[in-house]
Amino acid sequence: MKKKRLSYDEWKCIEKRTIHGKRVKINGLEGYIGLIDIEKVTAPQIWRFHGENITVCDEGLKWLSILPENDFYCITAMLNEKNDILLWYIDMTASCGVDQDGVPYFEDLYLDLIVYPDGTIIEDDRDELEEALSMNDISREQYQLALDTCHKLQEGLLRDMEQFISYTYMCLNEI
Repeated sequence: MKKKRLSYDEWKCIEKRTIHGKRVKINGLEGYIGLIDIEKVTAPQIWRFHGENITVCDEGLKWLSILPENDFYCITAMLNEKNDILLWYIDMTASCGVDQDGVPYFEDLYLDLIVYPDGTIIEDDRDELEEALSMNDISREQYQLALDTCHKLQEGLLRDMEQFISYTYMCLNEI
């Protein structure tokens, strides 16, 4: 499993960023909220989803991370300069914590959801999850946790898009 930090150090294209973050206990969320203002990149990162190109990493964009302590996912809302939501990228996780330098992290369970404001949900990297299980990089229990968490999100938090958008903006306002 890959350990990912809410500072998103693995994104080498980001040359300069401002990071804000804090531990929260609000409206049923107990965990961490982080916000990255992307100030300088070596090159914009453009993903093709849902038949269109979406710039997910460029100067002026923001990433809002929502990492519950007692659940098994991390939401990253990718926002434009006006704080409009471009999309959400949700990682299924095995665990989370805080590094010695104070930066929250999670252990990535490969399976992801890409969610659009219109309610479209795309499951991503299921093949990586399957491969991790076959290579014994994850246990059968972790494999099932990823699937169960993915299903729980789709039947719960993601079922009402207006409510999910409000939840995202509540977290953004908190930071």
